[in-house]
Amino acid sequence: MNKYCQGPKCHTYQTTDRKRGPKGDKYFQTRTMGRYGYGDNNFCTVICLGDWWAKHGQRAVDHFGRIHEPIRLVPENAWVKGYDWRQGDDVHFFLNKLTNERIPLTSEQYRDNDYTIESARNI
Repeated sequence: MNKYCQGPKCHTYQTTDRKRGPKGDKYFQTRTMGRYGYGDNNFCTVICLGDWWAKHGQRAVDHFGRIHEPIRLVPENAWVKGYDWRQGDDVHFFLNKLTNERIPLTSEQYRDNDYTIESARNI
């Protein structure tokens, strides 16, 4: 099954790859998703992504949850998994983006998406 660009005006852009139909009965149609995919592979170009956002963005934010207070990055929620490939063997760790504190990880712990900073602290 083909996956089509979700841009509401995709079919209006007059490019040769959108042109279809026999001679004398030509039309332009929405592109199928090819090699490039923007917006999680839902749009064929950034222009089509922008067209969708202009038409639906306000409703999407209202539907999925508008932020009414600033979100703060504090030391308790600033932990990310990281690695340093420059040290021969990959050195994996949790890094606090505010305090620069590091907690060492094994490569298995690093690859485990369920292994969190809380898991590391409970050992």
